[in-house]
Amino acid sequence: MTRSVLNLTVHGIGEPLRELDPGEDVTWVSVEQFEQVLDEVKDRPDVRLTFDDGNDSDLEIGLPALLERGLRAEFFVLAGRLGERARLDADGVRELVQQGMRIGSHGWAHRDWRRLAPGQEAEELARAPEVLSELCGEPVGRVAIPFGSYDRHVLARLRRAGVSLAYTSDGGRARAGAWLQPRTSLHRDIGPGWATALLEDSRSPRMRARKLVSRTIKRLR
Repeated sequence: MTRSVLNLTVHGIGEPLRELDPGEDVTWVSVEQFEQVLDEVKDRPDVRLTFDDGNDSDLEIGLPALLERGLRAEFFVLAGRLGERARLDADGVRELVQQGMRIGSHGWAHRDWRRLAPGQEAEELARAPEVLSELCGEPVGRVAIPFGSYDRHVLARLRRAGVSLAYTSDGGRARAGAWLQPRTSLHRDIGPGWATALLEDSRSPRMRARKLVSRTIKRLR
């Protein structure tokens, strides 16, 4: 049994068909980069693949590449942006489910959960998963925290909301069954061998200690 896992996150693939938010281009990768990563990890049971933001490249590029390699992934969708230009729509979400993929919530409108205005918490943590659950035909209880921005207050809200698993953007390996799961994002500067090297580096005691300290600080602040 795999005791620890490395979670990888994909944001966008190929040529963007919408105006990107400031800094978003850093995590947008080419089709070639994306496929190289898949080929490097396709036989690794200790790697989990996730997708954030609900871009249409998840369906148009990501899904066929996954199916070709016999891989499965979890897609964290922004429920409030379904159907927007170059975003997944309701039919796209249903197609992912029909093809054996898992759907999770990335919230409603890609807000920082540490800085929600009055009334936004219900939209982000209750309405979003409800909308996605209706589309999927099954409960959606897992989340990916937008921007990886959390503290002890955010984690407490997620537990009160009944979240069964929460992904962050902290990087490094995770215990396979842990409630809080760090992830590492693909980015525009990766080259051949990136995922293989990352898998080796993530087992370094020094790196694991550094990541643990960083995550502990976030949980306690």
